[in-house]
Amino acid sequence: MRQAALTAIMAQVGCFVPADHAELPILINFTRIGAADDLVSGQSTFMVEMDEANYALSHATQNSLILLDEIGRGTSTYDGIAIAQAIVEFIHDHIAAKTFFSTHYHELTFLEEKLDRLKNIHVGAMEENGTVVFLHKVLEGQADKSYGIHVAKLAGLPDVLIERADTILQGLEGNAAADSKSYSEADDAPQSDSRGEAAAAQEVEEEPEQLALFAEPKEPEQPQRSKTERKVLQELNKIELLSMTPMDAMNKLFQLQKTLKK
Repeated sequence: MRQAALTAIMAQVGCFVPADHAELPILINFTRIGAADDLVSGQSTFMVEMDEANYALSHATQNSLILLDEIGRGTSTYDGIAIAQAIVEFIHDHIAAKTFFSTHYHELTFLEEKLDRLKNIHVGAMEENGTVVFLHKVLEGQADKSYGIHVAKLAGLPDVLIERADTILQGLEGNAAADSKSYSEADDAPQSDSRGEAAAAQEVEEEPEQLALFAEPKEPEQPQRSKTERKVLQELNKIELLSMTPMDAMNKLFQLQKTLKK
């Protein structure tokens, strides 16, 4: 992706580019690559990501080149997928800019069938005897799988950790295929039990019913708050955290804590 942007810039200034033949229009480049917390302004990684994506979407035109890398990774899986898909559709339907959009959300690959100007590509990899060789070659179509665990292995993580991650992955992939199964199956899968499978099955049956992930919790009885506590809560509700620096937030928190201790 970075090479594509650099090639476009080099072509615009009259430099040779790594191609047998190239015809590129004048492009205005927008990128959203890499992410980190903005400690000075007190913004999270995801907020920085959304701000930069918003700038690109607000200023890009049909003559722009947009590079978006892993949009939505800073929040929950379903939120991330929803935001990523909405951004892809917005660019396709309203901006029509040339765009590279990289993602590990395999759920988004179906958009090729829905959006006529979208095309899936992936970087090839060859797997043999448990070893992965990255071919550094761009191929048509969607990737058949991700290789995150293999990359972790290349980084030198402990073998026992890699084996555990592989077992969890198999459990999670099985759960995705059968929604009726719980994620706890992946957590318990590699643990040995001397009592055998029958005892393990009995333990599962005896477990209390698991609450739904987003079930409404029972309302606890609210304790009676003092006048000072109510005042502090009112102050907290008035605070605009996103507009405060970390130092301002820390000072405000110190003042509120001091008020409670009086």
